[in-house]
Amino acid sequence: MDTRPAAGGTGTGPSADLVPCPSGDPVTGSATGGTRGGGRHGLRAWAVDTLLFLVAVLWWAHTALSYGLGLQDHVPDWLVPTDVVLGALGCLALWWRRSHPLGVGILLCVVQAASDSATAALVIALVGLAARRPLQQAAVVVAACLVLGLPWIFLVLPSWVDSIIVLVAAMSIIVGSMGWGVAIRARRELVERLRADVRREREDRERRLAAARTEERRRIAREMHDVVAHRMSLLSVHVGALAYRTERAEQGRAHPLDPAELGSAVRVIRDNAHQALEELGGILSVLRSADTVSGEDEEHAGTAVPQPPVLADVTRLVEEAARAGQRVGHVLDVPDGAEPPGQVRRTAYRVVQEGLTNTRKHAPGARVEVRISGGPGRDLEVSVANPLPVGTAPAEIPGAGAGLTGLSERVALDGGALAHGPSDGVFRLAATLPWPVPPR
Repeated sequence: MDTRPAAGGTGTGPSADLVPCPSGDPVTGSATGGTRGGGRHGLRAWAVDTLLFLVAVLWWAHTALSYGLGLQDHVPDWLVPTDVVLGALGCLALWWRRSHPLGVGILLCVVQAASDSATAALVIALVGLAARRPLQQAAVVVAACLVLGLPWIFLVLPSWVDSIIVLVAAMSIIVGSMGWGVAIRARRELVERLRADVRREREDRERRLAAARTEERRRIAREMHDVVAHRMSLLSVHVGALAYRTERAEQGRAHPLDPAELGSAVRVIRDNAHQALEELGGILSVLRSADTVSGEDEEHAGTAVPQPPVLADVTRLVEEAARAGQRVGHVLDVPDGAEPPGQVRRTAYRVVQEGLTNTRKHAPGARVEVRISGGPGRDLEVSVANPLPVGTAPAEIPGAGAGLTGLSERVALDGGALAHGPSDGVFRLAATLPWPVPPR
């Protein structure tokens, strides 16, 4: 088997196999993976197959021409037509190398035992076999090629020196073809893994973005609920008292409101409405500050981020509820001048706010006891308790029923614990929040 031009003749042919299969499994080489897809990938596959077929045909024509010119007179005359016919058959078989790589490899392995003109087709088939089939199958076919080619090498060639040279060259080319196919297969697998990693990373990013959006919506909902529910409940109490007094005056069971009383009631409602708007603006500023880069928004440049409430603000919150007619007792048992971290202060304020709002909704007229105790190095304990109403009291102020759920999430985010429920005729809302020792 003369293999000198085979290396040069197939040097560009198998390189076209670097193009991965557009579909199917490039490793198993199933019929699905071997079929040519449509569009750009299908045209590229046809171009590659055509190029490789032409390379094999050129080598076949070169060998047949050398026989015709008598350049290989060491080949017996009876072997020449067999060689040419088998070589043509091997070239035609290359059109099925994608769909049947193992079958084409075995066929050319048998053909090359008596055909030098099929050398280029054999190399192309071995590259495709190693790229599309498991390594064990390719190794078996390569070994069979070497064994079946031995009679041609040692019986047809004129001298032992030529036989040894051709044997070494044949082994190098055949084994190199298998290595080339294995490299193509490894590259395909690497590309597929990289694509899978990119798809997985994209999916993970989408999940993280979705989780971030969901958490942002929950955070906004918690803040809006705390402010809107509390302020609207106060407005509802004031408006309800004004409507009740007006109705009794119309029925003749009370004196009509004089201008001073009416003006005072309207001012209270107006002040609460303004306070609600200010607190809503503060919440929006806090939420916006987490997403606004410095210098990004000129309209809000220089706007100070509202500071979290201090424990003294809880006292003002209790006094505000008392002015609205709610009976509230307040105990603040913390060291003088000590303040927990900002987020803990905000959460404690929201716990008291939610407790007062729920009492106005579900136990109107009941006395509320608010207690805040703790210190640095100990937990901050916030408790809001009120007696349970007798029977089932209808809620005078409507609500969504999501306040305690949002409050539980808020406390959990701060590393604390929230407990609520009736016990011994008292409904208690209690939160335990961490209060670390401040660094020196």
